[in-house]
Amino acid sequence: MESAAVQLDGSVMEGGGQILRVSAALSCITGTAIKITKIRAGRNTPGLRPQHLSGLQLVSDLCSGSLQGASIGSTDISLTPGKIRSGNHTADTQTAGSVCLLLQVALPCALYADASSQLCLKGGTNAEMAPQIDYTVKVFKPIMEKFGVHFDCDLKMRGYYPKGGGEVIVTVNPVKELQPVVMTERGNITKIYGRAFVAGVLPFKLAKDMSAAAVRTIRKEIKELYINIQSLQEKDKACGNGNGIIIIAESSTGCLYAGSSLGKKGVYADKIGIEAAEMLLRNIRHNGCVDEFLQDQLIIFMALAKGTSRIRTGPVTLHTQTAIHMAEQLTQAKFTITKCTDELSSNETYIIECQGSGASNPNL
Repeated sequence: MESAAVQLDGSVMEGGGQILRVSAALSCITGTAIKITKIRAGRNTPGLRPQHLSGLQLVSDLCSGSLQGASIGSTDISLTPGKIRSGNHTADTQTAGSVCLLLQVALPCALYADASSQLCLKGGTNAEMAPQIDYTVKVFKPIMEKFGVHFDCDLKMRGYYPKGGGEVIVTVNPVKELQPVVMTERGNITKIYGRAFVAGVLPFKLAKDMSAAAVRTIRKEIKELYINIQSLQEKDKACGNGNGIIIIAESSTGCLYAGSSLGKKGVYADKIGIEAAEMLLRNIRHNGCVDEFLQDQLIIFMALAKGTSRIRTGPVTLHTQTAIHMAEQLTQAKFTITKCTDELSSNETYIIECQGSGASNPNL
């Protein structure tokens, strides 16, 4: 017998696409039908954008579900999930919509399939308001492995705003259940490295300028480390014009942090480099074990894991609070956030703890 759909308000808290991603993935995994209303109600362009629509269609495809109200600009959708299917799935935003955000919604679902899945994701690989693909591979992926999550990213083509045209093929192996993760010891920063890139018609000098400005900025605060930021001209694997930088820091205990920025028309390359460097430094200063971007991406995995996860973080973001709110509505997981008071913590260091729901894969 069909149970009534769980009603979710898409305008609460952060009120954006993240509500859709977390709730659609959890609907798919738990087999719970959902109805989301007031989607992106407070945004300049309310309702579904192409990227949200393709993400929802991808999840519906993954879980043989039935999706109602899925059209551009729609503010109400419902998803009734079926059985999660392994195999090949494709999603194309047909814009510079982020492939990394498509992966955010699809990855948790694919973990609960009966065999490995291939996700062909098309759109922007280095897009604004979303993780860059380099972040997904260099920061998100290694931390995911701690949960027992294994996936491979084959980057076929990079795509930039406004054209998109990027393509990534992600192969995901299923799990029986997720392991809880404890990351509470930061240790020391041991390495800082990154890439500054230009693609298309943009001059190589921009990459060198971004890199030099970033190194100068980090040097003011961290003097003892060699900082290796490569300058790169993207050649055959890039569609359109773009420039940007991502810088990654690694700690002695395996924590990873990043700062990144993308070039915009009329903005000096130096400014892009400085912005990325300052973002990285801000995320190292709070002495947490994850940066502000990984923080909210881990919530769904903590909620699904079997056992207690504890993550030391900097200031808890609205995205994280929103993900917790959704996870608690759709699973039995229980989260608590406490302020750190040890001698290493700044006044903005917290521990996010979660008693996971222990979702087990019925298809394996």
